[in-house]
Amino acid sequence: MTMAAIRGDNPDSLFATPAIVAERRADGSTIVRSTTPLKPAARCVGDWLEHWARAAPDRIFLGERAGDTPWTTVTYAAALKQVRSIAAWILAQGLSAERPVAVLSDNSVDHALLALGAMHAGVPVAAVSPAYSLMSRDFDKLKGMIELLQPGAIYVSGTKPFAAALAAIRPLHKAAIISGSADGDAIAFRDVAATPETPDVARAFAAVTPDTVAKFLFTSGSTGTPKAVINTQRMLTSSQQAKAQTWTFLEGAGEGLVILDWLPWSHTFGANHNFNLVLRNGGTLYVDGGKPAPGVFNTSLSNLRSVVPTVYFNVPRGFDMLIAALRGDEELRRKFFGGVKFAFYAGAALPQNLWDALEELSLQTVGRKLPMVSAWGSTETSPLATDCHFLAKRSGNIGVPIPGTELKLVPSGDKLEVRVRGPNVTPGYWKAPELTRQAFDEEGFYLIGDAVKFADPAHPELGLFFDGRVAEDFKLNSGTWVSVGTLRVAGIAALAPLAQDIVVSGHDGDEVRFLVFPNIPACRAHAGLPEQASTDEVIDNDKVRAATGQGLARLKAQFPNSSGHATRALLLAEPASVDGGEITDKGYINQRAVLTRRAAAVVVLNDDASRAWVGCA
Repeated sequence: MTMAAIRGDNPDSLFATPAIVAERRADGSTIVRSTTPLKPAARCVGDWLEHWARAAPDRIFLGERAGDTPWTTVTYAAALKQVRSIAAWILAQGLSAERPVAVLSDNSVDHALLALGAMHAGVPVAAVSPAYSLMSRDFDKLKGMIELLQPGAIYVSGTKPFAAALAAIRPLHKAAIISGSADGDAIAFRDVAATPETPDVARAFAAVTPDTVAKFLFTSGSTGTPKAVINTQRMLTSSQQAKAQTWTFLEGAGEGLVILDWLPWSHTFGANHNFNLVLRNGGTLYVDGGKPAPGVFNTSLSNLRSVVPTVYFNVPRGFDMLIAALRGDEELRRKFFGGVKFAFYAGAALPQNLWDALEELSLQTVGRKLPMVSAWGSTETSPLATDCHFLAKRSGNIGVPIPGTELKLVPSGDKLEVRVRGPNVTPGYWKAPELTRQAFDEEGFYLIGDAVKFADPAHPELGLFFDGRVAEDFKLNSGTWVSVGTLRVAGIAALAPLAQDIVVSGHDGDEVRFLVFPNIPACRAHAGLPEQASTDEVIDNDKVRAATGQGLARLKAQFPNSSGHATRALLLAEPASVDGGEITDKGYINQRAVLTRRAAAVVVLNDDASRAWVGCA
């Protein structure tokens, strides 16, 4: 066994200096970990709320608004009072891990308070993506989730929007329905939050331990019913303790920590990373009712003009839309770059063209580059496993293991498969012992299914780069491996701004080909078409097709080897499907699910006689 332990030089006072050790084993695997010990974490999430309600009772904890109306806010003291009342109601209903609270609605103050109330009482909460209720046609995945959970209470923001979903699951549960608005036969949330507190609340809260199940979060579920990932209190608090030790500016940040965020609490990024970041450190979270999608991103921009966050969180699709808005709005540009300390991207790799654009705009506006950082993990790692708490030179660096977490890098073909072990890792999947057994290796490392590579093998403190999903990569007939994750990002950059996302095809073929989810507004603008032009008109437009071919040519010039570029692309008219498991709320495309569901499109892409696809110009 050999060992390399090197301290990295970090000039940025926002973050701790990485201190990483890489232990290379005789079997070819490498253990990578931080040499900084993880300090003791809080017993449970509720301890954070109790602390800040005492230390800063009048500080704004949560805020939300509809449209351009004034923000409605809740202080830490007021939040704790309602949380204890909600906990009293939950205990009176006899809820438990076997009868948890399910939330079908999007982020809101009521959603947050209900979730905290459940956890205060020692009862898990399960936030289910609203897409499964509002965008699904058959509700099959929602039905599977409800059958698995058997919830004792289900919350919706209003019964009317969720009427079809509620009707579909009605035979599957015996839960009380709570509504954010007093409608139908549902229990009004305001009545739940006004329940008189009882001594049972303090007793239940005192009984919460680090091993208590805090929540169930569902994986995306590309096939079948999504799995319910057990999230314990230890997972959540140790993750945030490690974050505080890497983002050192958080200690004492308090009211200086302001977050404006849309990322859904049905996913670990928005819930366990962002929401808990605010709560653990006594900051303020403004719930952004927008998201990076046509028609609703303007809400996010309006909110951003009202609240300048300390850290700006988003996924690549959101940064793409933000950049376009910043270029056309000098006032917003100055406010954003003047107030945001740094930007954080996750959920998918950020194309380098977006990284470069943000740096260029920042330099032009405030005379400095906006620091860009990232992290890596999954629902099963709550989510933080690595953190890029240093200024990387380019996009894609996912950082180094956080304190308390170990990575095992195992050779897999020409890649390094990464596995995770630590207090932040799930004990398993709810009511699925066999799936749990299959998810860990013989040493207890979680098999996350990703591959990574060192920025510099001789200097592990310089971080790791995400190197795709092990199961997504494939070989061409020549025997050459295609790195799907790397090629996807390079393709989006080469076709910018026309490609919203790319699915890489060519399995067992002679060459790589792309299925492209087009950025319809950008394509429409490029073609000079009116807003009412249909999707088919846009993707059939000669200017759009020519620009796509030119983008493929740029990619080939940059990466001429057969596995580094695509020879043709097919622009898809149908958006990614939620029911089909093709896309998550965060906009991450499931490569395998798309290729399976769109087998007919792959046939067209491979048909030499077809005129539908675009060739490399």
